[in-house]
Amino acid sequence: MKKPNPLLEDLKPLLPAIAARADQAERERCVPAENIATLKAIGLHKAFLPRHYGGLEISLPLFAECIAALAGACASTAWAMSLLCTHSHQLAMFPARLQDEIWGHDPDATASSSIAPFGRTEEVEGGVLFSGEMGWSSGCDHAEWAIMGFRRANPEGGQDYCFAVLPRSDYQIRDDWFAAGMRASGSRTLIVERAFVPEHRIQKARDMMEGQSAGFGLYPDSAIYFNPYRPYFASGFSTVSLGIAERMLEVFRDKTRNRVRAYTGAAVGAATPALMRLAESTHQVAAARALLEKSWQQIAEYSTRHQYPTRTELAYWRTNQGYAVKLCIQAVDRLMEAAGGGAWFDGSELQRLFRDAHMTGAHAYTDYDVCAQILGRELMGLEPDPAMT
Repeated sequence: MKKPNPLLEDLKPLLPAIAARADQAERERCVPAENIATLKAIGLHKAFLPRHYGGLEISLPLFAECIAALAGACASTAWAMSLLCTHSHQLAMFPARLQDEIWGHDPDATASSSIAPFGRTEEVEGGVLFSGEMGWSSGCDHAEWAIMGFRRANPEGGQDYCFAVLPRSDYQIRDDWFAAGMRASGSRTLIVERAFVPEHRIQKARDMMEGQSAGFGLYPDSAIYFNPYRPYFASGFSTVSLGIAERMLEVFRDKTRNRVRAYTGAAVGAATPALMRLAESTHQVAAARALLEKSWQQIAEYSTRHQYPTRTELAYWRTNQGYAVKLCIQAVDRLMEAAGGGAWFDGSELQRLFRDAHMTGAHAYTDYDVCAQILGRELMGLEPDPAMT
């Protein structure tokens, strides 16, 4: 039996208004401020905020249910909001000093990110000077902070993949988000020029995957922070894909039920091809949900037990998400192929769902060609390929 989800019940009444603003969001290429305000009003942004600062610290399954439902109304809003939420989980692994800077006076503060290690740094006393053009920062217009990736030389002569946290005053936002899918996610580029980042705002990615970060153990009673950051950080990508696909099933069914062929007058909704397509896509989406729910529950259980996953378990969690996205895109494509010419007009929800679905598979984390190689190597007992991110 599923646990009650009060946050989902608070979210449901907001979804019609968010869906009604989807076209506006696409025109503005940004999540409307009204969406963020209403979602903050129910506390969604505090899902993974430490209780110490008034957060909810809800389980991953409960959070994912909310994001999937939100994606059915506006995938771009769900994509951006999920990241604004999951970044709080990541920030909770930084030192208490940084957390106080972010949430001590503003518990509603959120962070966007650009975590690919493209930042350029210069070592200085007490930290680094950070520069770079950091792309794909979804929801950045609504965030007060940003998490940015870079590589830092270590004493062994190698480089560590690191994250730097910068306040909004340290970077500019370039309005360059013109995309075919997730048009409203506002995934713009952050421009940084020699901003000083002190040491307490820097952490190694590896430490955050292995329970070695400065914030590890700050919240001994927590059921969500004793887990690598990445399964939480990336959970929204596949969850948004699932929400899109589930909405596609509804819209296709509703529009096809009364659709007639223009030249013959035949009822499309009663025709065998439409019935078969809807049935197969329904099975695929149900399979994707079952696979994701299994992963969400496992991640939650490990977190509750304060047990770190093995490399094999991490490989499954990562690649299960990638495969679920593949299933969802296939299900959406099958229906779009039979949706008729009207589905391709601007303003058609089917067309928007189709575009957004494909964007969920374009992220490096959900690239199934990469995921299949990661899991295949693990199943064969081979060492991970460092080229597979």
